[in-house]
Amino acid sequence: MISSYRTIATTSDGQFRDRGSKFLSFAFPVKNEEEVKDILQQLRKEYHDARHHCYAWKLGIDPAAVRANDDGEPSSSAGKPILNQIEKLELTNTLVVVVRYFGGTLLGVGGLINAYRTAAEAALRNNRVVRRKIQRIYHLEFGYPDMNTVMGLVKEMELDTDQQAFGLNCSMTVRVDLERESLLVSKLQLIESCRLSKAADDL
Repeated sequence: MISSYRTIATTSDGQFRDRGSKFLSFAFPVKNEEEVKDILQQLRKEYHDARHHCYAWKLGIDPAAVRANDDGEPSSSAGKPILNQIEKLELTNTLVVVVRYFGGTLLGVGGLINAYRTAAEAALRNNRVVRRKIQRIYHLEFGYPDMNTVMGLVKEMELDTDQQAFGLNCSMTVRVDLERESLLVSKLQLIESCRLSKAADDL
C-alpha cells in the first residue's frame, strides 16, 4: 500500500532563452484540477502577450491523472517534455507551466523539446522536493457521554479535526495517516456509540 508521495514544497520559477525566444517556467504544488485551472487562467492574464502557455500536471497516485498541453506548439514538443521532468523526479500534485515569448526564429521540433525540457527543469530545480503522507478522512458520530473518550483518542493519536459539533449527538471529521488508519478504526470500534464513515483520501 502506498502511504506517501513526493511533491514540491512551494512555488518556484525558472527561465531559458534560445535564439531570441524566451521561456518563462513556473512550478506549483496543486491538489485538484480546479487549482490547476485557476493558476492557468491567472498566468494567461498576466502573460497575455506571450505566444504559448504550455503545461503539464500530475495529480494523486492514479497514473491516469496526468495532462500535457502543447498550446499550439508542434505535437509532443512542449507538454510532453515538461511532463517528463515531473515524472523524472517522481512527483505528483505538481503543475509546471512554461510561457514562451517568440523571438522571430523557428527552433524546430528538436529545439522546442530542448527548450521546454530545460525551462521546466529550471523551475523544478529552484524548488524543494518533499515527501508527504497520504491521509484518510473519516466522519465520526457519537453520543455526548463518549465525548471525552473520543477527544482523548484524538489527542493521543494527534489527529487533525474539522466540522466539530457537540450536543446530545456529537460529530466531527478527522484525518489520519494511512499507515495508522487500522489502529484508529480498531480503537473507535471499541466506543459503543461511535459510528464512522470514510469520507475521502487527502493527498
